Amino acid sequence: MSMETASLEGWQHLASGKVREIYTPAPGSSWEGQDVLLMVATDRISAYDHVLSPGIPDKGKILTQMSLWWFEQLAAAGINNHVVSTEVGPGAIPEAVAGRSMIVRKLKMVEAEAIVRGYLTGSGLAEYRASGTVTGIALPEGLSDGSRLPEPLFTPSTKAEQGDHDENISFSRLEEVIGGELAQRLRDAALKVYALAEETARAAGIILADTKFEFGLDEHGALILADEVLTPDSSRFWPAAGWEQHVQAGTAQPSFDKQFVRNWLTSSESGWERDGDLAPPALPADIVQATRERYLDAFRRLTGTEPVL
Repeated sequence: MSMETASLEGWQHLASGKVREIYTPAPGSSWEGQDVLLMVATDRISAYDHVLSPGIPDKGKILTQMSLWWFEQLAAAGINNHVVSTEVGPGAIPEAVAGRSMIVRKLKMVEAEAIVRGYLTGSGLAEYRASGTVTGIALPEGLSDGSRLPEPLFTPSTKAEQGDHDENISFSRLEEVIGGELAQRLRDAALKVYALAEETARAAGIILADTKFEFGLDEHGALILADEVLTPDSSRFWPAAGWEQHVQAGTAQPSFDKQFVRNWLTSSESGWERDGDLAPPALPADIVQATRERYLDAFRRLTGTEPVL
């Protein structure tokens, strides 16, 4: 096992994701028999369905602590989440993964990603330029890169296995996949969380352009917000200052998220072809450092505090 999947006292390694390691209670541990998991955020970073090298130092700590901050803000507004404990010590979260881990409820995860777009950019912009729509939803003419949408759009996607591609799907297709009633609940919950988060971020001088949520169902069938939430890995964050000028000029917005890494990968400097068969090249040291600084900047602006690193 690598250091990221090393043995943790009281926990057994269960699964590896692109950027997270998941553990289940070990036999004889204080959590044995309880429906909980230990979710550990590594410093790995992924883009275009590839795990990149090297990782971003302290990324797992920054994003875990940002998620926990958001979970706290949203809980105050009645949004339930999967966090059970962040206590560190014997019988709890091991010291080796302190600051980058949380003990969470084991849920039946909804087999779709709940994406909400408040602004036009990314794959939505590409589709709009081609057809005037975003995931088949017609939009007004004359929108530019970074334009605020008339209202936030719920644009779900499939949940791909590691190495596969997520696929944007229509709401009607979502209803076929998970059922009409659950699809409507998922849409309503995602739009509610986005509206609360967008207002909170705007007050901190940040535009929440779009974001991806994951939800699970508890034993009573209630929708529970899970995974990471509203981080620079799952969201696009832009500085509010200067946003309108970039829209008017038709230029891309500066960002506090991993779009910075995506931009480098698709630049001539990287020499990588996204549609080719080769894995992406290693990230240069200056790109790694600049990405870390963007994540820290987003954390500081949103929370008004420093992460514990």
